[in-house]
Order: sequence, then C-alpha cells, then structure tokens
Amino acid sequence: MEQNTREALVDHLISLLTEANAHITFEEACADVPLLVFNRHVPEMPYTIWQLAEHVRIAQWDILEFSMQETHESPKWPDGYWPARDANATEEQWQQTLTQIREDRDRFIALLRDPAQDLLAPIPHGTGQTLLREALLIADHTAYHTGEIVMMRRLLKNWK
Repeated sequence: MEQNTREALVDHLISLLTEANAHITFEEACADVPLLVFNRHVPEMPYTIWQLAEHVRIAQWDILEFSMQETHESPKWPDGYWPARDANATEEQWQQTLTQIREDRDRFIALLRDPAQDLLAPIPHGTGQTLLREALLIADHTAYHTGEIVMMRRLLKNWK
C-alpha cells in the first residue's frame, strides 16, 4: 500500500475510533454517570451501564491482545466477556474500566500507526483477520454498545 494511502487510511480509522462522526463518542456516553445510575438495571435489559462498559473493555482488550500476541488466549465466550449479571462496580472500578478502555484504544492506535504493520495482511496466528478488520470490529462493537448506554441513560432519566 502506498505510504500516503496508508496514512490516510490510518487517519480515518483513528477518527472512527476516537471522534464523534455519526454519533457521540463512548466517552461522551459515559461522562458524569453517577454510581446509582451505572449499577442500576433497566427493566428488560440484561445488564447495567457498567456491565456494558466492562464488556466493551474486555472485548477491546481481547482484540488488541489477539492482534499483538500469538500466544494470547481469548476468554471463553460468552461468560469471559461479561461481568456476572449481579455484579456492581465501585466508583473506582467504573473509572478503572473507562481508563482501561482509553489506554487499550491508544495502544491499538499505536499499532495502527506503526508503519511496519501491514493493515491488510492476515494476522499470522489468526484465521484471516487483518488489523484493518480488527480496527473496524472495535469501532463497530463500541458504537453499538455506546448507543445502548445512551438509551439506558435516557430510560434512567440521566441524559441531557
């Protein structure tokens, strides 16, 4: 891939992962959520806002580690990707979840920026995955759950 094309593609991927393009960012959806809200269940929803954010954290971490390490073992699906249904977080755990999501996203962005990485080459230990696909997967998965978080906040009367 030509260098200018690669740089433009990486810039677009970073924008997709970090900016509000067609919707708000994950960070905006999770901003200023009080403890009593992020641990509260909404009727007919199987998880809380914190459980959703923790799921985003685990899934993104798994994609990052898979992309970087041949020896990485993914958690068992589905239990390893979700906290227990009755699990609650402290304020500190909520902040740790959000911090880890940002830090792992930044690590993935650094991987994308590395000119030695071929965005279209199959990951050697995968089954056809590429860094491009994994970046799109992180963005798509996070956007899906961002929408759920906003909807839950609306239902809990905690949205602007």
